[in-house]
Order: sequence, then C-alpha cells, then structure tokens
Amino acid sequence: MVKIDLIAIRVRPSRRRGLEKTLMVRERRRKIKMETMRFFLSILKRWQKTSNRENKMAARKFSVRHRDSTFDVDYDTADGLEVFRFQLFSLTSIPPEEQKIIGDDDDQRLVSDDSDLVTISDKLKIVSINEEISSDSGKEKEELLKSDEELARMFQAEEEALLFQLHAVGENSGQFEETVHPYISKVLMYEDPIRQEAAKKTVPVERLEEKSLVSLAREGNFKPSKTEQDHAFLLQLLFWFKQTFRWVNAPPCDGCSNETVGQGMGTPLPSEIQYGATRVELFRCKVCSKITRFPRYNDPLKLVETKRGRCGEWANCFTLYCRAFGYESRLILDFTDHVWTECFSQSLGRWMHLDPCEGIYDRPLLYEKGWNKKLNYVIAISKDGVFDVTKRYTRKWHEVLSRRNIATEQTVSAVLAEMTRECRRSFASETLSTLEDRDKCEREAMERDLYSTDDAPVSLPGRQSGDKEWRISRSEIGSDDNCSLSCSSCPVRVCIDEHVTTIYNAFSSVLSHFVENNVPKSGAIELLKILKGILGDLKKSPYKTRRVSLNSVPNNGQKIVPQLLPSIGHLLRVLSLKSELNTDGRVDIVLAGDPVKTSLSLPVVFKALDDMIHDLNNCDNFGKGSFSLPLLKLNRIHSGSVLASGEEFPFGIVTSAFDGTRPSKWEEPNGARGAVNQISIIPFVLL
Repeated sequence: MVKIDLIAIRVRPSRRRGLEKTLMVRERRRKIKMETMRFFLSILKRWQKTSNRENKMAARKFSVRHRDSTFDVDYDTADGLEVFRFQLFSLTSIPPEEQKIIGDDDDQRLVSDDSDLVTISDKLKIVSINEEISSDSGKEKEELLKSDEELARMFQAEEEALLFQLHAVGENSGQFEETVHPYISKVLMYEDPIRQEAAKKTVPVERLEEKSLVSLAREGNFKPSKTEQDHAFLLQLLFWFKQTFRWVNAPPCDGCSNETVGQGMGTPLPSEIQYGATRVELFRCKVCSKITRFPRYNDPLKLVETKRGRCGEWANCFTLYCRAFGYESRLILDFTDHVWTECFSQSLGRWMHLDPCEGIYDRPLLYEKGWNKKLNYVIAISKDGVFDVTKRYTRKWHEVLSRRNIATEQTVSAVLAEMTRECRRSFASETLSTLEDRDKCEREAMERDLYSTDDAPVSLPGRQSGDKEWRISRSEIGSDDNCSLSCSSCPVRVCIDEHVTTIYNAFSSVLSHFVENNVPKSGAIELLKILKGILGDLKKSPYKTRRVSLNSVPNNGQKIVPQLLPSIGHLLRVLSLKSELNTDGRVDIVLAGDPVKTSLSLPVVFKALDDMIHDLNNCDNFGKGSFSLPLLKLNRIHSGSVLASGEEFPFGIVTSAFDGTRPSKWEEPNGARGAVNQISIIPFVLL
C-alpha cells in the first residue's frame, strides 16, 4: 500500500490534492446531512408521541442488530417502512436506499415495502448493500487493489513517456504532416457523385436490404426504425464487400492463370497513373514466365471495377461504398501499416470501427489485443476534419505514448486542428457547432474508455487477411492463431423462433392430406420435391413482390400439381403466402403478408422439406401411425431464453442453434467443421 501511495504521489500530486479536497467536502456534506436528519427525526418522534397519546395507537419495539451493535427501536407501524428506514439511518448511518433489513431469527425473511410491519419478527438485522457486496468479494477487493496499482504504474509510465518525448522529439511537424495531409484529397474523392453512383450500381441493394431486415427480425424487431434499418444495412454492406472484394498476395498470371512470384517494382504506365497507381508490382508466372502487372490503384473508381487489392485498396473502396449510401465515414490511417473505416452510427450514437479486410465491426481493440500490433498513431480523415483517434484503439496508452516519437503531443494536436479548420472553412456556423459538440463528446468518450476492462471476456482473433507467412513476418498472427471473434461471457438471449415451430407443425396437415387421399410414399416424396422447387423459384424473386407460377413446374410434374395445392394451404399461410387464381386460369403463389416474415421462414421450410424427404425415404410404413418423430416434429419448444458458455460473432451467437436452418449448425469455433451436436456451446432453454 505504501508503494502505491508513493507512485500515486509521484505521478499525480495535483490529482491527489484535488481528490483529498473533494473527499473533505463530501465528508463535511455528509455530516451536515446527518445532523439535519437527526433534527428531522427528533421532531418526528415528538409528533409521533403526541399523535399516539391522542389516537392511542400501539407501538412496537424492535431489536435491530447492525455489526456489533444492537439498537432498541420504538416504532409505530402505522407510519410505514419509509419512516422506519429514516429512523434506522439516524442510528446506523446507512442511507435508506442502501439498507437491507432481514429477520434476525431462523426465518431471516427480507423486509420490503410489501411487508406487514405488525407481523414481522421483533428481531431484525440491517446491513448495507455495499457492505454485503464487499463482504462477499474479498477476491474482488484484491483485484481492485491490484488494478489500482496497475493504473498508478500506467500513469507513471505516461508521465515518463511524455517527459522523454519532450526531450527526444523536436517541434518540427513536417514528417507527421507529410504523412497525413495527402489523405485529405483522397477522402474528398468519396464525395464525387460519379464515383458514388458507380459504386452503388455494383451493389445488390434489395438483397442486402432483405438480409438486414431479416437480421432484425431474428432479434424480434419486425418494425424497425429508419435508424435501426440503416445500421443493419451497413453491416450487411460490410459482409457483402468482404465476400466480393479479393485479397491479392500474388496475382494469377494474366496469360495462363497459374501462380506467380514477385519480381520487384515496375514503371507505372500513363493509364495506371490516371487512377493513382504510382507504384506497380511485377510478378513472373511459374509456368509460362509471363510478367503480370499489379498496379496499386488509389482511385476508388478504378477499385470498384477491379475489386481486388490489399488493405489500402480494401479500405479505400469500402469507404467510398459507405459514403455512396449516405453514411458519415472516415478513412482510418494506422501508421504501423494498416487502413480501415469508421462510420458514425446514429443507432449507437458514436463512431463505429469497420474493417472490410477482416469483416469485423465495432471491435477497436482487434489490432492491439488480437493482432498484437504495437500502435503509435491512428488518425481519422474525413471531409469534416482530421482527428487523432488512437485512444479508441488501445488500452495500453502508456506503451503507445512511448512509441509516438514523430512529433510532440502538442504538435500533433496543433497540426490536426489546423487541418480540420481547413476542411471546415466553408461550413455554416450551425454545422460547425454540431460538429464541435460531437468532437467534444468523442474525446470525452475516448478518455473515459481508455482504462475500461469491458472487453476483457472477448477473444479477438489474429489477422486473417493475407498469406500466413506474410502475417507471421509482420507479427500479426495473434498469440494463439485464434481465427474467430468469440466471447466467453455471454448474456442470456431470447430465442425468436416461434415461426420454426409453426412451420414444422404445418407439415402435419400436408402429410395428413396425402394419407387421406391415398397418396403413396413415392408420390408424397415427389410432391414434396415439387413444393421445394416452387418455393426455390419463389425465393429467387424480389422479396417485396414474390410471385411464382405453378405453371413453371416441369412437364413431368404438371399432372400431380393439382394433388399438391389442396394440401399446402395451411403451410402457405404460415409462410405469409397464398395461392392466387389468375384470369387466364394460371395459379400463382404470392405474398399474403409481411415480406420479411416470408424471407425469415423460407430457409426454415427448405431444411424442414429436406428432413422430411429424407425421413420419408427411410419410413417403412407411411400412414397416420408414422406421424411422429423423426418424420414430424410437432409442438417444438420455442421462445425460451438460452445461455451458452461461449459465442462467436457475428453469426455464431447461441440463438442460431435454434433458428431452424442448417448452415448455422455447421460452423464451429475456430473454423472447425462438424455436426449439430458438436457445436462448442452449452445451450439450455429456460421455460
């Protein structure tokens, strides 16, 4: 403890004096509050005695134990528990809101606002909620002391790093400014309507919109706000980009598509320079010896076309996509050779980290904790200004400070402030005021979170993008080659899976109709396959206007389609679908309700059909006697709560085990493959 005190005094003497002064003021206020309360209670007691004499009300005597003391308390139960709590406050100094009163006998019943003060035990015990927590958390105390010592050491390291920086780093801001300033012109390209339109044309907007709405529906949100929809769409845009853009280690041969090997740098051609490719890498084919050029384009317009590159191209192009869809976006420059994106999420009310190379979002500690990166400067560049956001990406600020040796902190702040003024020169005063308020909130949030341990249970992966040998050479592979974003401290989640149960139940009427109409097993299997094909065609149509004609069934199935239609009426209603007879006699399957409910249900019905076709093939006696497991899964439990020992983000959360689809059951932690019963989670339903 003495050592901690000495460190604290050395690191923050002014902070310590301020803390002592604050504690003295608080203690003085507490004493004044206590005296006021005692005065109030003395008046209250005199009033009670007078009232009791006049109304002849009976008072009770309680024996109240607190720590090693016992107090005899005379009390009129008609005054209620609140007054009783204030009386105990005058005796024990435990504020009413922190009191826990229990019977001090064998019953040990908790005294609450609903308790009858006439019948409760005469013997009571009072404890402070804070004391109770403290008495049961010796280990927490020990950890708290340890964290205090670590915090003090961090402060000391920060002071020493700043002191060293003042002596070792000059006031020249040239190198820092030369590194950052060129990116301002780059981010301004994202505001070009031609580039934005070119980007938007390559995005399957309706498909991503459908996926975003389904992701919200899986959380029980079928009527999301515009802000919630925008947030969900941004995440789907990230996942789509991750699947669409290609990482280039060494490009395939332009002549024969075989592997190539690096041959150094080449001279850029005018057509390459036109799109910002001042660097061109050359690669020789291992088979035909042809040279393949890999221009490092800097113009996102060209990257929308090529859809390939390394982290610079990925972040450059993805940030354009974000701006094209109206998201406030920043290009994030990490001086230790990485680039990513931030977008302002109206849903979260703050800037959100998005790494298109990794397909990971809102995990700013990915680089320090997952990749083991030794960060120094992380700078955000947008049309609205340039900002130092390094503190968002570290919990080791004292170590980061020791590596910030390009310019002093004052110089960095001054340079970025001047760049921001330059960016905002033409902004209206109202816009400036809004941005300045948001800048202030962001700075405060980064300072507040700098020493947070909220992300401790989250396991962040090492780098996944790029050749493994390249990642190892950069020391970004991570400490244990973990390749998944997982969490060992999971909340209890609610399963939104009633639709799964209703779909499985609906197949009972389908099979019953087959049996009642003497459809043989082979015919039932054929009808189910036709139904799967019809629903497959329906799924390919635009989700807002789904429609498929039963005339589209192949000729060999046209004869038995009339047998199918009467049997699937209830199933169609469950899927928010219906059959519709056209004027020309054609029968179509069309939407009957919320298109999102149909989108949510279709993957479930495909799995159910696959299971039923498989089980029918293995069924010896097809009839009503077979209407049980495994053929029918009736009255499946649903809408419970579920807890897991661990989860993966974003697609491996525990509720996916109950969503009625097959793909989510085959993804195991750390990329392994296996069956449903091998998922490394321990789910249970709380009914």
